[in-house]
Amino acid sequence: MQKMTTLKGGCLCGAVRFQWRGESVSASYCHCLDCRKATGGPYTVGVGVDAAGLTISSGKTKGYTTVADSGNPITRQFCPKCGSPLFTKAEVCPDRVWIKAGSLDEPELIKPTHQSWIGKAVPWAYLDRDLPSYAGNGP
Repeated sequence: MQKMTTLKGGCLCGAVRFQWRGESVSASYCHCLDCRKATGGPYTVGVGVDAAGLTISSGKTKGYTTVADSGNPITRQFCPKCGSPLFTKAEVCPDRVWIKAGSLDEPELIKPTHQSWIGKAVPWAYLDRDLPSYAGNGP
């Protein structure tokens, strides 16, 4: 049995604050073009959690929906005031949400286990070459 975990975080301006509490956390790097464009970086680190454990304690998010490289619609949620990316939700996985690791108060608690969409990675962004890598979404 996994132990209960609490993650807290928010946006850059502090308007949106959230908390997640649950037992199942997984994290990975994503190199897809959409994640790169949405974050302004070479990849994103998504923390996959059960959606039921996520609560927004202050503020409201705004969402932007696109069709991902997988062919499925996904919605990226962000702070409407400062634009900070906060969560990603996929219609194909309605019980999951991916919290952006950079939005966490303690991102050092997160340990990504793999990377996805590796064929779209930019060559100048170095990650551990021994990390399991997948052409698509991963395991």
